[in-house]
Amino acid sequence: MFLKITMASTNQSPAYQKAEQNFLNSKDDEERVYWLEEMIRECPKHKSAEKMLANLKTRLIKLKGKIEIRKKIKKSSGKEGIKKAAMQVVLIGFANSGKSSLISKLTNANPKISNYPFTTKEPIIGIMEYQRVQIQIIEDPSLKGENFDIGLVNSADSLLIIITKIEEIKEIQSIISKAKGKQIIVLNKSDLLNDNEKRKIIETLRSKKYNFILISCLTNEGIEELKEKIFESFKIVRIYLKEPGKNPTDKPLIVEPNSTVLSVAKKLSKQLASNIKEIRIWGPSSKFPNQRVGLNHIVKDKDIIEFHTR
Repeated sequence: MFLKITMASTNQSPAYQKAEQNFLNSKDDEERVYWLEEMIRECPKHKSAEKMLANLKTRLIKLKGKIEIRKKIKKSSGKEGIKKAAMQVVLIGFANSGKSSLISKLTNANPKISNYPFTTKEPIIGIMEYQRVQIQIIEDPSLKGENFDIGLVNSADSLLIIITKIEEIKEIQSIISKAKGKQIIVLNKSDLLNDNEKRKIIETLRSKKYNFILISCLTNEGIEELKEKIFESFKIVRIYLKEPGKNPTDKPLIVEPNSTVLSVAKKLSKQLASNIKEIRIWGPSSKFPNQRVGLNHIVKDKDIIEFHTR
């Protein structure tokens, strides 16, 4: 239970009163720290408020100590790292750029969304399904925050760089200079811009040859187009498997470009690969439907393969 800290004699400003109310309504200690710091900033510095200010600072020290102890316990527990999926995207940006709102739009994740910075304390994982393909999307805690994980960024296949101002791009890219994944610049909160402002931003980003998109999590502007951009950032081949006398599967098997029929079979099962008697194929790599091919045949995106075994 957190008691109200305001004292009438100190004549607190509306900004202090708002911070105090947010402090009392906070759901966790990290949020309480943020609003407590706001209260300290807004607290008058005259003599009659000295005792109150000292109490606020003492409470802040205790609260931060409590959080630190919890972090040490969590670290010593040996938390398992995130298992990288075949297709992984990491979402990064500064505090309050709208990362949590975006991952909730793109995936099945349900992160905590708040109007105070550094709400995300650890990576949040979601799955985006697009054209029957599942893509792992991870929200990394805010850049410059103590929980930001540069390791996730460096190993990702693709990166969504969430910005609200063009000036943020160079700063972010300097922080993630070792990242090798394809980058998509996502300018969020486009609903706050008028048509002329949008036009100027688009011209600037286009002139710098960025792969970019303007979106709004509030109005859903650009969300579907962003999903398509994410999907197209991966160089993949989708293979649909077919059993004799049946229809092809709805969900594709994902393989690397220039894969052979043999590598497709090995991905399914080594036993299958060693017992293949005949292979039939339909789709872009075939000369005609139901073509018989060999193990070294190179598959193409959206091929349908039928394996016959001994």
